[in-house]
Amino acid sequence: MAAYLQWRRFVFFDKELVKEPLGNDGAAPGATPASGSAASKFLCLPPGITVCDSGRGSLVFGDMEGQIWFLPRSLQLTGFQAYKLRVTHLYQLKQHNILASVGEDEEGINPLVKIWNLEKRDGGNPLCTRIFPAIPGTEPTVVSCLTVHENLNFMAIGFTDGSVTLNKGDITRDRHSKTQILHKGNYPVTGLAFRQAGKTTHLFVVTTENVQSYIVSGKDYPRVELDTHGCGLRCSALSDPSQDLQFIVAGDECVYLYQPDERGPCFAFEGHKLIAHWFRGYLIIVSRDRKVSPKSEFTSRDSQSSDKQILNIYDLCNKFIAYSTVFEDVVDVLAEWGSLYVLTRDGRVHALQEKDTQTKLEMLFKKNLFEMAINLAKSQHLDSDGLAQIFMQYGDHLYSKGNHDGAVQQYIRSVWRTIGKLEPSYVIRKFLDAQRIHNLTAYLQTLHRQSLANADHTTLLLNCYTKLKDSSKLEEFIKTKSESEVHFDVETAIKVLRQAGYYSHALYLAENHAHHEWYLKIQLEDIKNYQEALRYIGKLPFEQAESNMKRYGKILMHHIPEQTTQLLKGLCTDYRPSLEGRSDREAPGCRANSEEFIPIFANNPRELKAFLEHMSEVQPDSPQGIYDTLLELRLQNWAHEKDPQVKEKLHAEAISLLKSGRFCDVFDKALVLCQMHDFQDGVLYLYEQGKLFQQIMHYHMQHEQYRQVITVCERHGEQDPSLWEQALSYFARKEEDCKEYMAAVLKHIENKNLMPPLLVVQTLAHNSTATLSVIRDYLVQKLQKQSQQIAQDELRVRRYREETTRIRQEIQELKASPKIFQKTKCSICNSALELPSVHFLCGHSFHQHCFESYSESDADCPTCLPENRKVMDMIRAQEQKRDLHDQFQHQLKCSNDSFSVIADYFGRGVFNKLTLLTDPPTARLTSSLEAGLQRDLLMHSRRGT
Repeated sequence: MAAYLQWRRFVFFDKELVKEPLGNDGAAPGATPASGSAASKFLCLPPGITVCDSGRGSLVFGDMEGQIWFLPRSLQLTGFQAYKLRVTHLYQLKQHNILASVGEDEEGINPLVKIWNLEKRDGGNPLCTRIFPAIPGTEPTVVSCLTVHENLNFMAIGFTDGSVTLNKGDITRDRHSKTQILHKGNYPVTGLAFRQAGKTTHLFVVTTENVQSYIVSGKDYPRVELDTHGCGLRCSALSDPSQDLQFIVAGDECVYLYQPDERGPCFAFEGHKLIAHWFRGYLIIVSRDRKVSPKSEFTSRDSQSSDKQILNIYDLCNKFIAYSTVFEDVVDVLAEWGSLYVLTRDGRVHALQEKDTQTKLEMLFKKNLFEMAINLAKSQHLDSDGLAQIFMQYGDHLYSKGNHDGAVQQYIRSVWRTIGKLEPSYVIRKFLDAQRIHNLTAYLQTLHRQSLANADHTTLLLNCYTKLKDSSKLEEFIKTKSESEVHFDVETAIKVLRQAGYYSHALYLAENHAHHEWYLKIQLEDIKNYQEALRYIGKLPFEQAESNMKRYGKILMHHIPEQTTQLLKGLCTDYRPSLEGRSDREAPGCRANSEEFIPIFANNPRELKAFLEHMSEVQPDSPQGIYDTLLELRLQNWAHEKDPQVKEKLHAEAISLLKSGRFCDVFDKALVLCQMHDFQDGVLYLYEQGKLFQQIMHYHMQHEQYRQVITVCERHGEQDPSLWEQALSYFARKEEDCKEYMAAVLKHIENKNLMPPLLVVQTLAHNSTATLSVIRDYLVQKLQKQSQQIAQDELRVRRYREETTRIRQEIQELKASPKIFQKTKCSICNSALELPSVHFLCGHSFHQHCFESYSESDADCPTCLPENRKVMDMIRAQEQKRDLHDQFQHQLKCSNDSFSVIADYFGRGVFNKLTLLTDPPTARLTSSLEAGLQRDLLMHSRRGT
């Protein structure tokens, strides 16, 4: 009773009498006309209604005359004669257009069950598909209740003697259905209900004294005793899925809810229960008000006693009474077309229409019942926008009352339940006061858990933590287990924590979320922990380690040069990220461009030298910049070193580096470096490698190193003969006594014939110390060689003249005298000549078949052809060289003896035009004499040369 009195009452339903449709005369079949115009406009049902049900779009009634009436939504009442005497029970299936009824056709206890197919007709009436007696055993008894399963395979009938029969199979046909007694008891059965849970079907059976359930979908029908309390007729119902399909039993003291295997909750509702019904999540109870005295009804012909009956509509989920009203003599309560219909004994139908959700919420808002409004909105499946509005109004209400903690909780609920519908700034502005920082923190935490926070929210929340100095909450906020659980902008959090001085927390975020730049920035700029920063870089992947060393390498090199150098060595050779202090050898190695890290060593020459030498040894194919810098560094050290022994060692290292062959492509750069540091040995080496012999000569001349001048000429004079001329000119200009060196130069000039004697004399004429004795030997030897050359040339001229005279005589003889061919053997096969034969003026004779086999042309002697061809090739070569002016000019310019070059070209006929007689003969034996003479001339010319 106490629980019932605490439930609030609301008017969530509108009550009105159902009116007759327009055009109806207001008199239903069998109805008694009402007096007055007011009575005629309301719907009035036939008298004698005994049983009611609803479903399939109609209200169904049965009366004492055996008729079944249908009232559709159009309110046009229709009916048919179902029984001869009376209708006692009706059950309208909700998913099939099937109606089950129990009634009597004869006097006495002889109830009949009829199954009606409302979709088929038989003479204008619904088709009765099955009729069978409702008798549990041999003795007839009165039917007390009826229920049918929606799958049409089960039908249960309860009797006043406590027995229950179960029809299993197709209830619409006799031959497919089997009837058996399921239950026998001592108390009348007052209610039945089927419950389907998966493939299991339960049947609830309630009597006046107990409640039990059966499993009827299997064998043996196991029974469970649920309670020892019962209820009256029509005081049980089955709830919908919102209450987990529980079986409701309305007793006079309490209303009990049952599962198939146990009893559920109970509710203490007062009053003697007359009707229990379930409608869209509501429990409808009709009970007698014990405080109201009976009252007679004047609308009936006979005076009848009438009790005031209270209809209560309970919301069991939200614990309130949605509606409560008083009726007189309620026959039944029906649910159809989304409304409740209450049938009273006077034949009137009262409609109870539920108000819409928004109207109900406004009623709750006016009473400031926000919590109840929230529960109602959830049970009515209100959308997120509606929930957001309720939470916001509830929070605003609590805030106005000064309950800031409660208000922020409602705003937090709005975040959890309505994703992003409530603007966070609306709430944040309310709690920016320093005294409300705890409330603001709680709200911001919820925003982040729902991933609705932006960077400004993260900044604000972290500032709240830092002002509260709540390190535990701060650690809980930032130390998430995985990336997917992060509900804030990590970079913003790092910035705020760093600014607030929470370096360890900022480092934790940076390391766990791979913000390497921030981690290193905090370590190097704030904490100054250079060792840890370098260790962290060593764990990074190659690309990130490379970029961070370029960015922070100078700082690290300044504070921890040795460790930084070691890391750079690894980064530029075979880098693998270190894992737990050990290098990951299974990962593929990478290497950076070592030349790009040279600027890091700007103020650390010792580490730079170690790095460069390591790279040149471990990685010979290092970039050229490595070797250039190493050379410059070694030359600098050599130039500034004072210790002779160390200086000699540095000298050897520099020369060794120059000789490594790494400066071929950057010769000029290496030369400039050596010249800048006055490294003379390196300069001379590079001159020699670059074949700059003139520069080597000038260097020794500038330093008056006479012996080195001669040595340079001896080593490189073959490649550049002008070195000897320069040496002679150099010594000729010296006023010192250089006779020894001039004699050596003159000897080489004489041996190689590098200069004309006259030029030698003119060169030495500039030296006042050079006397005739210096060049006497040179001139004597030169004149002797020229005399010998003149004698040889005269002898050669005489021989050529004699040869020319002889050839001319032979030519003359060929022209003037006949040629007698006296050869007796073939010049090819050495066999005796036989006709036909071929003879040539050169004196060779051949068999015709031998000639045809070996000759290449009819005009040439096969024996003389190779030699003649050489001569002709020489002539053609001379012809081709006649116009080679560039070559002639070049040889003339470069030769020490220009006269010999001109004589050679004269001898080759460059300056005259040679006419060749190359007309072929017309026949072998009758060839012209001119052709033969030409061949003879060529042959003899070749011999003469």
